[in-house]
Amino acid sequence: MIRYRLRCAEGHAFDHWFDNAAAADTELSAAAVACPDCGDTAVAKAIMAPSVAKAAPAPTPCGNPVCACGCPALDG
Repeated sequence: MIRYRLRCAEGHAFDHWFDNAAAADTELSAAAVACPDCGDTAVAKAIMAPSVAKAAPAPTPCGNPVCACGCPALDG
């Protein structure tokens, strides 16, 4: 499954799930997706920001995520 941000000709933005990228292109070109706000089927993919996961904090020297044993804290 893949989620795309779509925008209709009226400017409404919404998310829609597709089985894969090829299915998205097929459904969009066939006007098979309608805007939930106005029903317009002239929708296209909108620019999306990539989803980037935040890095986990470095463990303390003793290996615990939050140190209570008194070991020195890591510079971070």
